Amino acid sequence: MVDLKLGRLPDRTPVKLAITITPDLQSALNDYAALYAQAYGREEPVTELIPAMLAAFLDSDRNFAKARDEARKGRP
Repeated sequence: MVDLKLGRLPDRTPVKLAITITPDLQSALNDYAALYAQAYGREEPVTELIPAMLAAFLDSDRNFAKARDEARKGRP
């Protein structure tokens, strides 16, 4: 077996998820998208921003990462 520096790529098959949000959250997301466009000079739909926002949130939650690692180690 060849030992490559780049590991095997993870599954990147998109998964569709439907959620219901409050009007206040919708308004905040629209405001965020507007500020994003101002900051980066590029408009992105809220539906494109949400996955990145969720990933950033989960990546920044150290307690979640620790608990997730511990749970995975407990699995066969």
